[in-house]
Amino acid sequence: MAAAVYNSPHPEMFLPSSRVRWAWCACLLVTRLAGASDWRAPESQLAAKIAALTGASVISLDVRNASSIVPSDVEEIRRGLTAILGTAGVQVWQPDQAGIEVRVVLSENLEDYVWVAEVHKGAAEPGIVMISISRPTPRVLAEHSPPLTLHSTKLVARPDPILDAALLDGPPRRLLVLGTEVVAIYDGDGSQWTLAQAMPIHSEHSQPRDPRGRIVPAKDHLFDAYLPGIACRSTNSNPVGMDCQPSDDSWPLQTPDSGLSAFFSPARNFFTGAIVPGIGNQRSAPPFYSAAALPRANYTLWVLSGVDGELHLLDGINHQILTKVHWGSDIAGVAARCRPGWQVLATEAGSDGGDSLEAFEFTDHEPVAVSQKLNLNGSLTALWTAHDGGSATAVYRDSDSGNYEAVQLTLTCGQ
Repeated sequence: MAAAVYNSPHPEMFLPSSRVRWAWCACLLVTRLAGASDWRAPESQLAAKIAALTGASVISLDVRNASSIVPSDVEEIRRGLTAILGTAGVQVWQPDQAGIEVRVVLSENLEDYVWVAEVHKGAAEPGIVMISISRPTPRVLAEHSPPLTLHSTKLVARPDPILDAALLDGPPRRLLVLGTEVVAIYDGDGSQWTLAQAMPIHSEHSQPRDPRGRIVPAKDHLFDAYLPGIACRSTNSNPVGMDCQPSDDSWPLQTPDSGLSAFFSPARNFFTGAIVPGIGNQRSAPPFYSAAALPRANYTLWVLSGVDGELHLLDGINHQILTKVHWGSDIAGVAARCRPGWQVLATEAGSDGGDSLEAFEFTDHEPVAVSQKLNLNGSLTALWTAHDGGSATAVYRDSDSGNYEAVQLTLTCGQ
């Protein structure tokens, strides 16, 4: 006699009875009462709208999180949707056995959670349903979170403009300084920097009145330098050589791991808004002066200092504008080594003519100050994230000497 073999039932072979379905749902809801968040109301609203499009059928359900909802709650939301859909005769099954595909995106704006569901039936245009619910009041930083102190370490000062600087740990330890006409290489002995080489930037392209530039260490050669309409590439020889050519290539934003570049206007001092490869589903941004990336568990929040004077937040789906936040045009992302997550360094004009810098963290897409203000003796002219993300380079023009000073900015916990 052959051994009994049990096959998994096909989803359309039977649907649970109404009594069984309601018992399953009730058990799930009772279990969730002990949780910290209660998503039953929005789950019911969205499930009802999905069921109105699908009818009693077998579907696949994909839930993607593009919000500040924690991963454990996302899984609970998926379970809740599955249970509530089941009470309406909509069974969630594997994609290869489902006739309808439902994709849910959990997103948010400044005031509400926004949940969007796309219902795909074959080649027909997808049906789209949406709900929104109020977000809780933004959480304040926990009392036990260590305070952050913003430190400034002087790198180099000179009368000629400095557009950017980059530290190379070596060996040998080097400092790369990008100017409007020269790239300078300094060697360091631990206490001071000595000019080792200066390479002229040869180009027929005229620079705008307020030039900006970026210098980035490279893996297979020493550095790449970017100026409006110009790109320079170094050699890996000793002494170092450099070739500069007219270019409309995009500039890397933040760090290489950020994976985003933007196109700089060749005749102005800002990024046009064209970005590659894009931020999630967003392929463009408003024109901006500077940007900071804040990696999250499931997405990256990009903070842009817009040419329009507003602060813009892009997360791959939503575009939010913080009209009540008034920072300067220069911002940069930094990751404090003593604290999880990233911070944003932002500038503010002082009443005495000197600018200041301060670190912020974004709680529920809203900035919260986490460091003291660091006052500069002059006006900030450049602010860029270092290539490793652990610090930033700021340049300001000293009010007393008139020199341009490049400093390294770092965040530490405590004093």
